[in-house]
Formats: sequence, structure tokens, C-alpha cells
Amino acid sequence: MAIVFFRAVICAVVVVATAFPVWMAPSAQPPAPVAPALAPDEALDPADLDDFDLEPLVDLEPSGAPETSATPPGIPQPPYVGAAAAILVDWRTGQVLYAKDAYRPRAPASTTKILTAIVVLESSGLSERVKVSPRAASTPGSSMGLASGQELTVGDLVWGMLLRSGNDACVVAAEHIAGTEGAFVEMANRRAAELGAWRTHFRNAHGISVRNHYTTAYDLALLARHALTIPAFEVIVRTREVTLPMEGGQWALALRNTNNLLWTFAGADGVKTGTTSVAGKCLVASATRGGRRLLSVVLNSGDRYQDTALLLEWGFRNYGTVCLARSGQPMATARVRGGMEREVTLTPEEDFWAACPSWATGALGLDIHLVEPVRAPIRRGQVVGVAEATLGDGVVRAVNLVAVEGVPKWTPVRAFLKGFLPVLKLMARWGVG
Repeated sequence: MAIVFFRAVICAVVVVATAFPVWMAPSAQPPAPVAPALAPDEALDPADLDDFDLEPLVDLEPSGAPETSATPPGIPQPPYVGAAAAILVDWRTGQVLYAKDAYRPRAPASTTKILTAIVVLESSGLSERVKVSPRAASTPGSSMGLASGQELTVGDLVWGMLLRSGNDACVVAAEHIAGTEGAFVEMANRRAAELGAWRTHFRNAHGISVRNHYTTAYDLALLARHALTIPAFEVIVRTREVTLPMEGGQWALALRNTNNLLWTFAGADGVKTGTTSVAGKCLVASATRGGRRLLSVVLNSGDRYQDTALLLEWGFRNYGTVCLARSGQPMATARVRGGMEREVTLTPEEDFWAACPSWATGALGLDIHLVEPVRAPIRRGQVVGVAEATLGDGVVRAVNLVAVEGVPKWTPVRAFLKGFLPVLKLMARWGVG
């Protein structure tokens, strides 16, 4: 029984794909209760604008979660951040370097458009042509200035929603993809959950504050991290200004990015601003220096650009990243029971990068935990262990270890063929038979 229990515990460890640094690991995040989404044929009620209310929902704050994350030894204390919620994440690894009320649901304003852009770019081609509906043209708030009946491309809409923060562009794209904005929002909420943003629930595609339209700083970092893997998104959000030819080149639309950080912070290359009276001033930002990219989110900030710059600068100065192993590189072996091979070679499921204090990049330890012996059959790519990067007594990051090759189950026939085939090959070489 003790052996069975031990195996069960190890199996539970194996499913961990990525671990946060121990000094700032958040509490477990259960899926948020799902509030009713905007019905496919339901229009926004003007009375709901700027009305944000989470009272009908249960308290979504993780039990015992700290307001601000702890700082590891050897790292200067983080700067004062005035934003109500903030987070700093290493883009490559997803590790949280700093968090302040990062898991509490809040109104996101136009940072909503990050998820909208993800769904649009994953669901349609940039060259697809669309026509602006009367409903989309009358969308309130920030606008591309689209007119009912106007034709343009999906690419034009994505430029407009991410640079000028056009609410009308979001509705046009949503209607093109899903038929109605409400149906699109259902798609977006499902996609958010698939990406791990379990505390995100949107009721429109643009971010105008309505009841039960919310996300968290942590979820926004998750969404932005994924969005930046989409080439078109990455190019658009780092662009300061662009001029788009409209209606076959009859006229041009000049767009300027609302993210002023692109002009003021060295290495800034994204992502999206957001402002409403309920959400306050928000900014999801990205910056890259020396091949390292950091992501930050500040929500309801008195000075979003200062808060962001201070966080990013602190992160670049005090943290580094190190690659401990490459995917495909042998990292360990595990014993196999009941297989045609006695051992199986293991490799990291992905390149094993870890973010850690700059002084510790050469001092990380490595722990391997295996499910041994592994019972055959084993599939190629099957998770059979976990590798942990450690610093002192803490785990900095963990990745799954997977089988490099499959190992079939032992059978008498397979054993006979395995032993006899080399003999046949040798006989063939000698010309026997």
C-alpha cells in the first residue's frame, strides 16, 4: 500500500508543467463562477454602461492570498506601485516575479481587446473583407470612425482595435466571425478558459464596463503572453504609427498607438492600454532587452506609465534567465517494467528555462523526480517524470520529463523476434540461406 500511495503522489507531481517560483507562488485558482453572457441577439443596455458589479458573485479572492508577493533573498525590494492591481511576469517561462492583488477580478477596460484580437487572428485571415453593420458603426466609446456599409479587411480591423482602440472595429470583427457580438463573446470566454484565464468573463468584445465583465491582472498577463506568440499581433502592438489604405486606396486612415510607453521606455514593444471611469487607467505592457522579454499589467493606476516603467526596470535589473536543458536533449533515464527495453530516455517537454535572481543564474540546482519503475507500454512523449530547478530549499520552476522513444510491452513473440532478427540479418550478410 505504501508503494501504491508513493506512486500516486509522484503521478500528481508529474502533471505539473510549469511551477511558479516558490517565493511568489499564488494560491490555487479554482475556476470562477460563470455569470450569464450577453445573449447572441442582445444589445448593450446604455443604462449598464460603466456599471461594474461583482456583488452577485461569490468572493473570488484566493483564500489567504497575499496582497503583495514576497521578494526572494538577494533582490532589492520592488518599487512602490500605486495601481490597485499589478503583476510582472517573465514572458519566456511564465514565472511571476511580482504580484499585487493580481488575482482579484476587476474591470479591464480596453485591455479586453487582447482576447478579442486573439480570437479574431485565430479564426480568420487578415485579408478577408467585411462590411460594417449599422449596429457596429454606432458602438459608443473610442472609435475607428467606421461608417455603416463601409468595407475593409479583417487586418484593418485588428490594426484599428489594437492601435486606436476602436470599439467599432471589435464589433465588426465579432459579427464577421460569429454572426453576433454575443456569440463571439461566448467564443472568447471559452478561449480564455482554454488558455488558463479562469477568472475572466467578458460580456462584450471591446471592454466598455458592464456588469459581470471582469478579469484579473494575472489572467491578462496569461492572455498577453499567448497573444505575443501570434506574429501579426506582435507586429501590430509594437508599431507606433501606421497609415492604412482604405477602399482600394481612395483614402488613407492614419492610426497612432495609444500606448505611450512605446516612446518613453527603452525596449517597449507592446501591448494595450485601457481606460474607463470604472476600470481607471490600465496598461498591459511588454518590453524586451538583450533577448529577454518581460510582461507587466497595471490596473486602475494613477500613473500607469510610471508604475509600468518602475516594474519593468526593476525586473530587468534584478532577474535573469538560464536554460537548463533543451527539449530533445537526454536528461535522465527511468527503469521500465514489463517492456521490451529495461530503460527509457527522458527529455524536457519543452526547453527548460528558468527565471531567477541575477546573482543565482549560475547557482540553480536540478532535481529529477521519476515514476519508477514505469510500466510498459510507454508512448513516445509520455510524461514519466518532472525536473525541478531549485534555489536553496525552494523550487524555481518545473517542467515535465517525457519519453524520447516508445517502449512496447514485453510479449513472447516480440522477445523472440527481437532476439532472432539480428541472427537473420547476420545470416543474410553472410549469404546463408
